[in-house]
Amino acid sequence: MQKLSPTELERYQRQIMLPGFGEESQLRLKNSTVLVTGVGGLGGTAALYLAVAGVGRLILLRGGELRLDDMNRQILMTHDWVDKPRVFKAKETLEAINPDVQIEAICEYVTAENVDGLVRQSDVILDCAHNFIERDLLNAACVHWGKPMVEAAMNDMEAYLTTIVPGLTPCLSCIFPEKPDWDKRGFGVLGAVSGTLACLTALEAIKLITGLGTPLLSQMLTMDLSRAEFAKRRPYHDPNCPVCGEKSRRLNAAIPQEEPCFSGS
Repeated sequence: MQKLSPTELERYQRQIMLPGFGEESQLRLKNSTVLVTGVGGLGGTAALYLAVAGVGRLILLRGGELRLDDMNRQILMTHDWVDKPRVFKAKETLEAINPDVQIEAICEYVTAENVDGLVRQSDVILDCAHNFIERDLLNAACVHWGKPMVEAAMNDMEAYLTTIVPGLTPCLSCIFPEKPDWDKRGFGVLGAVSGTLACLTALEAIKLITGLGTPLLSQMLTMDLSRAEFAKRRPYHDPNCPVCGEKSRRLNAAIPQEEPCFSGS
């Protein structure tokens, strides 16, 4: 396990001071790998807060080029990067902010060919992909390999967030057995909305890694940000789910809330 350098101890001093956090939690962050998919207004902003928190390794996954109409919400980007692969600019920006974080940028979408390798080398997965094809691939791989996934999505002024731990909580297939018709460019978005959800998404990952606080296990946080209304709902855990049902039946032991939900690599 890598130790904290004097620079890191100073950089993270204010969060190390938090009750129940300390240097042990900071070490867990340093020795963790987080996969962030869909590095846009949601995933890119979440990656920013993971980088400044001191997650040791970030894998950024997103195909495609930056568009001008992305610029109202993608805070890792600059205007001169329009029409270039966004994921490489995200890496450049994050490395400039925190050079102690190792960042791997992959200009690809989630596919059946790459998903298992990416999930296996990660401790926590952030599902910020823009369609349910990618989300379902991630969900199935996380269930198969037993990796926790923070699931976050938004539509207009509404958003939801939940944390999926295979065998313990409902998976994405339990929550959405029938997939919504979701056009990635068919809804408006304010940058402050995606940023709000992104901060909470990063916080879920930090809680999973460090054991700080209580993650949204078997709970879905729904948000109507036009009214500043927040609610917690309990999604259905399908015992016959074709994705997670068998694993859920095998694993009956709950994960203690005060312990991290994974062992850092």
